[in-house]
Amino acid sequence: MEKFNKQEIDEKLKAGFPMEHRWHNRFHLEMPFGLINDPNGLAFCDGKFHVFYQWNPLGCEHKNKCWAHTATRDFIHYSTPELALWPDDVHDKDGCYSGCGTVEDGQLRVLYTCNRKEDGVRIPAQRFGSLKGGQIKKEDIIVPDHPEGITGHFRDPYLFTRRGKRYFVIGAQREADETGTVLVYEETAEGWKNLGEVQTRLGEFGYMWECPNLVQFGSYDVLIFCPQGLDERAFDRQNLYQAGYIAGHLSLDSMDMMQHTKFQELDKGFDFYAPQVLTHEGRQILIGWMGMPDKDNEYPTAEMGWQYSLTMPRELRLRQGHIYSRPAREMKDLRIAETAVELEAENTTAISRTLFDGSEILLDMELGESKEIVITIAFGAEKLRFIYDLKAQVMSIDRNEMRNGGRGVRRFRLFADENLSLQIFVDKTAVEAFFQHGEEAASLLVFPEKNIQPELTVESNGRLKSLSGKIWQLDSFKFNC
Repeated sequence: MEKFNKQEIDEKLKAGFPMEHRWHNRFHLEMPFGLINDPNGLAFCDGKFHVFYQWNPLGCEHKNKCWAHTATRDFIHYSTPELALWPDDVHDKDGCYSGCGTVEDGQLRVLYTCNRKEDGVRIPAQRFGSLKGGQIKKEDIIVPDHPEGITGHFRDPYLFTRRGKRYFVIGAQREADETGTVLVYEETAEGWKNLGEVQTRLGEFGYMWECPNLVQFGSYDVLIFCPQGLDERAFDRQNLYQAGYIAGHLSLDSMDMMQHTKFQELDKGFDFYAPQVLTHEGRQILIGWMGMPDKDNEYPTAEMGWQYSLTMPRELRLRQGHIYSRPAREMKDLRIAETAVELEAENTTAISRTLFDGSEILLDMELGESKEIVITIAFGAEKLRFIYDLKAQVMSIDRNEMRNGGRGVRRFRLFADENLSLQIFVDKTAVEAFFQHGEEAASLLVFPEKNIQPELTVESNGRLKSLSGKIWQLDSFKFNC
């Protein structure tokens, strides 16, 4: 049998739905087998959102990189995922790496990085392809290798349009000092032309910049990228690798990101990387990978034959140079209305409620006398805690009391004067939290040892003036198997 037999792999996928292991998520995209990572090729075509993502259908290792594909009209009902792109020629024999999607004359196309190695030397190439009959038909190579002054770490193109012309940004590593950067290419009559590096005020900022996106919010440009090699700090950059952005104004004449903000992270959780943004009808929709490179031993589902999830779709807004993120509006349709539990209390120090198999929690608190709030999601003796210190203006996420998978604490600054707001989604293993109406977000995975209904507890060290909110049971994503 050939290594990547689309028919056999697709049939095995169909047989894998619905996914029934108690660690399989209900409303996060994942696969019944194999390892998934970066979301790729996000596009809207023929009335549907198309989501591609990196996938190794042959095991839970970071190799055999293919692309899987699914489509949805509402981010709730999905086509059964299928194998859409795989290594099968000299250019991408060592992996079909990340890329983006675009629509031309009603045809969905992708641009991706081909990876091959010759005598241990990495030779990247950039190539278009078109989705036809459930498979990406590969087209000509447009950039055959890395440019002068750049190492073989040259990948992850993302298309954008300016003044009627097409460009793409691409992640890279400088050869001279092995530091990270982003390049811009312009489409011309003679082919794709390298315009050079995007100049920033960040200086030496890690050894590689992966997965760049260039997104417009009104008159502002936001460069999203994933720097590798940054030092951890007290209240940010606490993961092995980061995913964040700078906001400013990109001049394609001077190649300068002018008047840009400091680097800010998109997500303060343990498990978030390689986000991609789709611009559609004025919305900036983000999907990220719930995982972390080089941390595979923290994700125990590999023992069952699958690994990692994608985040729920989020909508982004830029306010005063800072990105706010909220769950995409379609996620409200997952709520099962008749399950709604009202949360109402005044002058209280604690409440407790049992959660569902999949829950959305809304909490709004008037802090009153309280100086510390602890929100606990307990799986029996195992606990995930969100701890807010009003005096320090710091939110902590503590999963040290979980027995499986990654542990640790994440801390970040969060301003709350009189009110604290949280929106938390609790899936089987995936947890996504949004703080202060989207000012910050956090994605993380937990793997409860026991199959037990989680319990929500809110406790404070002084009386809360009021606590209000709701809990809903959430339905599952639907796949037309």
